[in-house]
Amino acid sequence: MQIRLIIALLFVVPALALAGILLSNINRHGVDAGAAYVERVELAAAGTRIGLPDIAGPDNPSLPLVVIDPGHGGFDSGARGEEIFEKTITLGLAQALRNALVESGAIRVALTRDEDRFISLEERVDIARRIGADLFLSIHADSAGEAGDVAGASIYTLSDEASSAAAARYAEAENRADTIGEVDIGSTDQTVDAILFELSQRRAREQAAQFASLIQREGQGLLAFHPQPRRAAALVVLRAPDMPSVLYEAGFVSNTEEARELASPEGRTRFADAMSSAIRVYFVRNPPERNSPSGAVTGASDAT
Repeated sequence: MQIRLIIALLFVVPALALAGILLSNINRHGVDAGAAYVERVELAAAGTRIGLPDIAGPDNPSLPLVVIDPGHGGFDSGARGEEIFEKTITLGLAQALRNALVESGAIRVALTRDEDRFISLEERVDIARRIGADLFLSIHADSAGEAGDVAGASIYTLSDEASSAAAARYAEAENRADTIGEVDIGSTDQTVDAILFELSQRRAREQAAQFASLIQREGQGLLAFHPQPRRAAALVVLRAPDMPSVLYEAGFVSNTEEARELASPEGRTRFADAMSSAIRVYFVRNPPERNSPSGAVTGASDAT
């Protein structure tokens, strides 16, 4: 009997002590003490398709259309700095760029999100393809953890093989699109599908690489680049095979000074000036095939 009592006490006493600690914690912090660690989010029902954004700029469908994608949003805050979230920086930069492009009067613009809300990676690409974007630019900001001195922008293009171990860690798995333009891959001959897919993807990647080079060129003196700014990875938002897509990492929110610069009106203006110039030059070199002579892009700083 005594042995059983001793064994029971060995289990019961620690349990009672733990319960006392928990009750004490609740009394100090209230019954909602754990609420800060749990966030319930209501997601759209499966199969629900997101609505399309408004297109800003001239009411002329012959003009080129660029879709700007501010990364993250809503409950997905992205990288977190000491003073600001990535989702806030990306939205501010995207809005500044949209305004600069609309002011040029030669390019139509749409944002995947124009407010603080969540949109999945697949939906971002789907939006751009459904409205017939001629160029897709996704804007993000990175974090280097405790290494607060790491700074500088990077430019990502799609690749089956990452350009570095860091790029591979950053990338998400690439998914093959279901259609190329208006061609349904699932309903045509597989050999023809493969040829169409390869040709379309090759052209999109070449144009994306050209645009990435223009960002680096037009950003000189305006944007602070990482020592190795050009990178490649299999990122989900760059997966569309029929649309040139680039992901721009504006800098590091973990660097307080750089985060403040990116969030400032002056920093947004410098970004918008450099990126809008790169976009205008890109469309001078690669006008959409639907463009008429009267719809030519003007205002670029250099068309060569």
